[in-house]
Amino acid sequence: MTKQELIEKMSNDAGISKVAAAKALDSITDSVKISLKKDKKVTLFGFGTFSASKRHPRIGRNPQTGEIIHIKASKTAKFKAGKALKEALTLYGVAFFIWLSLIIAAII
Repeated sequence: MTKQELIEKMSNDAGISKVAAAKALDSITDSVKISLKKDKKVTLFGFGTFSASKRHPRIGRNPQTGEIIHIKASKTAKFKAGKALKEALTLYGVAFFIWLSLIIAAII
């Protein structure tokens, strides 16, 4: 799903304009970015937790030339899915597998 598709879905579900949905989505993403820059976690109960992680400087290798390169320290965003999201994905996966099995059985 793209950002534009998400805005359209939010607009339809909430009964608001696409402009209002876009502003709401931008507000959410900006708030998450600001919190992560301050090393704060963002937890959306039932969905998951965003957190910032520090990567230490390290030595790497250029795969084409084999030359040793120095990789600087950096920060990256992490996401850990919440229990409800994990269960929803698992249930959909199981339902899809059962549906696919029934289709295959009907063909055979």
